[in-house]
Amino acid sequence: MREAAAEDFQVVDSTFMKRVFYAFAALALLSVAISVGGKWLGRSIAMAGYTDDTTVRQVVMGNNVISVPANFIRFDQARRDGIASRLDLYLRYPEMDGYSTAARDDFNRATVKKIIFLSFEPRMMSRDMSGRFAPIYSALIVKPATSGPGGTTLYGFTEKSGYLNEVMAVAERPGKDPFVARCLSGPSADESLAPCERDIHVGDDLSLTYRFPRELLGNWQALDAAIAIKVAGILKTGH
Repeated sequence: MREAAAEDFQVVDSTFMKRVFYAFAALALLSVAISVGGKWLGRSIAMAGYTDDTTVRQVVMGNNVISVPANFIRFDQARRDGIASRLDLYLRYPEMDGYSTAARDDFNRATVKKIIFLSFEPRMMSRDMSGRFAPIYSALIVKPATSGPGGTTLYGFTEKSGYLNEVMAVAERPGKDPFVARCLSGPSADESLAPCERDIHVGDDLSLTYRFPRELLGNWQALDAAIAIKVAGILKTGH
């Protein structure tokens, strides 16, 4: 009887020890998984949707190829090679670079507003914003105007224009259509990171809309030139 009891005890003891071993092994694996997952999730949260990946992506839009580093591309799902109907970028001004650890404060708005947003889309209008001023916008603005920064003239819009709480900034350019941008006004402008916007024609039948802080309106010549230079460097057409 004693021998049988001893054998039963050894079997139970062995089974119990195996269960304890497997339980500790499972806990160890879970701990590793949590550690790895925590590090990944922690980095994901810290990046807040940004990426410092500088791998160049080739984005095709019609007869155009936009070659741009991943850290310029605003949305994660767009950071890939292939065909797209729209591409949204963001850059620092005047550096004209994308997100990086060194630029974290600028992108997180811890410093002065200096982020500009660019959107490439197929061209829907025959004229860009400057070209639309004389035939369209000039009939929608209110006079007299006021003087704006950087030699611009600021116009309000008529009530029926559809551009309530906006103003239009216009500046003459010798030999060209005027520089034209629309800017939010009032409280909505203060709440926006980039309350001013302007669209231009680029590439082969593409339109580029870029939005920028109103503080940069006084430096519109340099801003417009920087945009043109950056676009020329990243956009190639099939011609």
